[in-house]
Amino acid sequence: MIDLAVIGGTGLYRIAELGDTETRQVETPYGAPSGPVRIGRLGTKRIAFLARHGEDHATAPHRVNYRANVWALHALGARRVLAVNAVGGITARMGPRTVALPDQLIDYTHGRISSFSDAEGVKVEHVDLSEPYSAAMRTEVLAAAARAGVALVDGGVYGCTQGPRLETRAEIARMARDGCDLVGMTGMPEAALARELALDYASLCLVANWAAGCDPGAVEITMQEIFANLEAATAVVPRILAEL
Repeated sequence: MIDLAVIGGTGLYRIAELGDTETRQVETPYGAPSGPVRIGRLGTKRIAFLARHGEDHATAPHRVNYRANVWALHALGARRVLAVNAVGGITARMGPRTVALPDQLIDYTHGRISSFSDAEGVKVEHVDLSEPYSAAMRTEVLAAAARAGVALVDGGVYGCTQGPRLETRAEIARMARDGCDLVGMTGMPEAALARELALDYASLCLVANWAAGCDPGAVEITMQEIFANLEAATAVVPRILAEL
């Protein structure tokens, strides 16, 4: 039994605190996952970890095999999944190094295989995604962050874009009008696939930078800035996981 599965995003490729780690190479009906699943213990609990982009960050957001990733964790016995996502901040409360737990989602991606039903001869399933994140899981993460002493923004709308390029100022302005607080490239179809398998799923968003046009003092967004902010935000993740 897996007590918790974690999907790591940009900047989170291993959980160093995991003890007694074993490696599983999982074959799925949908091909290979992004990489091996590392299973270990955090305290007395059994944790599975999968790097979404691969442990060498070689898989672009639109090329991630989301179906294989979610299926692999489910097949190993995971029923609770915490996705860690690197994002850009759009609204004032979502500045760099903020850690947020969104409660809504808008999908701007295209061409991604977005359902386990998307196969010949498979019965089509229409899942309710009115609330894209599990309420129970969100409550648990909020409580864990409070116990860990980590400030967490509760709620917000995650807008998922295609990537791997960053967005234009006009695109971010449109997303702001749509009500988005955060912008990332990996929130979908992962959330929908988790719902199809009835997983308790939540997204822990680490704000790496202001989205285009949201920081009036910035000329351009640099990768140096992004990775510095991600390193600082990622440092609190193990504390939250230990409490969760």
